[in-house]
Amino acid sequence: MSDTMLCVRELNAYYGGAHILHDVEVNMSRGEVVALLGRNGAGKSTIMKSVMGLLARRRGRIEFCGRDVGALRPYQISRLGLAYVPEERRIFSGLTVLENLEVGRRVAKRVTSPWTTERLFALFPNLSERRNQDGARLSGGEQQMLTVARALMGNPQAILLDEPSEGLAPIIVEQMARAVKALKAEGLSVLLSEQNLYFANEVSDRAYVVDRGRIRYEGRLDAIMADEAIRRAHLAV
Repeated sequence: MSDTMLCVRELNAYYGGAHILHDVEVNMSRGEVVALLGRNGAGKSTIMKSVMGLLARRRGRIEFCGRDVGALRPYQISRLGLAYVPEERRIFSGLTVLENLEVGRRVAKRVTSPWTTERLFALFPNLSERRNQDGARLSGGEQQMLTVARALMGNPQAILLDEPSEGLAPIIVEQMARAVKALKAEGLSVLLSEQNLYFANEVSDRAYVVDRGRIRYEGRLDAIMADEAIRRAHLAV
């Protein structure tokens, strides 16, 4: 079996008449954490939405687990084992934490250690303490944890995390970093988009720098952290 989990080739995407992504190429291996780095509006979220089939106009080749998914609907891609956590915290505010998790439950078909509520509560202790509270009563950080946990209840092989640390308190960012590392230890592949270079550096194996819809650099995080020219040109606010 190939080690390649996600392979994106010559991806172009459009919002109406606006050409947003230009020949984007991204690879992710099994058990690897890869970051998409860039300023707000650089195209990171558009890459993820394109991979999940959420954009009507796009061209290029997108393979997941060796299968061309470019013509599939989002729910079909999800059923293949690719989960997506959007930037917005789309929880069911009127349901409890436990009920939100049950909404995401799917029978494990391709994973050896299925996710259960108790395993997720061990990963996110804050949720365990609030398991019977409505989603509306959770803090922003707890809602972010719940969104990730609900996606994991689908027992995916890979997960896309869009800005997982945005707007979170430092202590919650640390907890999210530990969670991403735990997912990697479980063998899960993680593609995350980030503006927080330090968070990305803590959890990621490699990164792609995205600017104006193009991949400007690909390499290890320590190289990006050490290259002031790259950071100033493509990452500085």
